[in-house]
Amino acid sequence: MYKITFLATDGMVLDGFLQKGKENTNTILLAVHGMASNALKERDEIIAKKVKEIGMDYFSFNNRGSELVKYGKKMTEKGEEKKLIGTSYEDVLEGYEDIVGAILKLKELGYQKIYLQGHSLGSTKIVYTYHKLKEQKEKILENIKGILLLSLVDIPNALKIYLGEKFKEYLVLAEKKEQEGRLFDFMPKEAFLHPITVKTFLRYARDYQKIDFANFGKDTEYHVLNRIDIPLFMRWGNEKEMIQQEAEQLVNWMNTKITNSQKDISYIQGANHSYQGKEEILAEQMVKFIQNIK
Repeated sequence: MYKITFLATDGMVLDGFLQKGKENTNTILLAVHGMASNALKERDEIIAKKVKEIGMDYFSFNNRGSELVKYGKKMTEKGEEKKLIGTSYEDVLEGYEDIVGAILKLKELGYQKIYLQGHSLGSTKIVYTYHKLKEQKEKILENIKGILLLSLVDIPNALKIYLGEKFKEYLVLAEKKEQEGRLFDFMPKEAFLHPITVKTFLRYARDYQKIDFANFGKDTEYHVLNRIDIPLFMRWGNEKEMIQQEAEQLVNWMNTKITNSQKDISYIQGANHSYQGKEEILAEQMVKFIQNIK
């Protein structure tokens, strides 16, 4: 394993961990973690071991949403700037800067075939990034060979269900603080699963249009997800998963709605949102998917 430090496209300094196999390769799996998580989990270790067996390397990195709150560094024209980052402070749209920065770093290291793997909010960031790259017709699209989404969450809907009748009350509070210029105040602890600033809460509760593409169970054309025209792998668990439907029902629905001809959409029996205890099964299914499209 090698520690790799690189810059997001807006100058944020990020750290990643490159796990190399025995043989040199130009193919790699790039992993994007979810809320309050990090790049060094047991799931990463297990997936890395499996993909190395088929001649791929593995790269996971701590994006600016890693952990809850921490200081980060950003390189600007005036020099190094200290910033508060972490899940509590992040704007999910900035995941684009992080992911593209990671792809460019991997290209610099000689990787030409890059598979994107996201978990939870990391999956949201990958879909948003891919969609934006297509809109801008970016050249690096030709390096992205497949997308693997683990436990994609319908964040706006999940938040409304989680808060129930309190949703409007917390939204009004957040907008009041916004008008007072207090975007970096923290919301009441009951407003989210973990500590969250007004700025971040408003992204999920009000300003979610650019990440509102999951829409599980809703009669929609899934325009954003259906713009993914490279092989697509989607998985959920069916125990303590962050979905509102039964996993089997959701998978059946998505298989009818997603038009990708190279899709592999299913769930893992007994897996929870983090796939604890089911990492080997998940890794094996991911490897099989990749092998079928190599």
